[in-house]
Amino acid sequence: MADTTHGLRYTTTHEWARSEGGDLVTVGITDIGRQALGKVVYIEFPVVGRRVNRGEPCAVVETSKSVCDICSPVSGQVLLVNERLSEDCALLGYDAYEAWLFQLRVTNAGELEQLLDAAAYRALTAG
Repeated sequence: MADTTHGLRYTTTHEWARSEGGDLVTVGITDIGRQALGKVVYIEFPVVGRRVNRGEPCAVVETSKSVCDICSPVSGQVLLVNERLSEDCALLGYDAYEAWLFQLRVTNAGELEQLLDAAAYRALTAG
């Protein structure tokens, strides 16, 4: 069963999005996504100020075995990246729901509601 957190929204490509109120959304990788990646050795964050579209690759996570694009779950402007992860990528391995990657100012609030809820994500990843 997928480890999910109530109140988050999910993509089919294993990113999560959390509304912080207003038009602010925090984005990260789900626990299942993190486990599939393995040990992260480098994260390339999106540039602060960059505008991204829903589903657009905007960050890169590199492991000792692969490189994976991280897509934005919603459209918006990047406001902040998690500098703690750039200093210590291993933090991503401890808690996928606390080790967020970046925050966006959402330009289309309806996109957040179009993402999977926890039950739908669990159903997607079951089996």
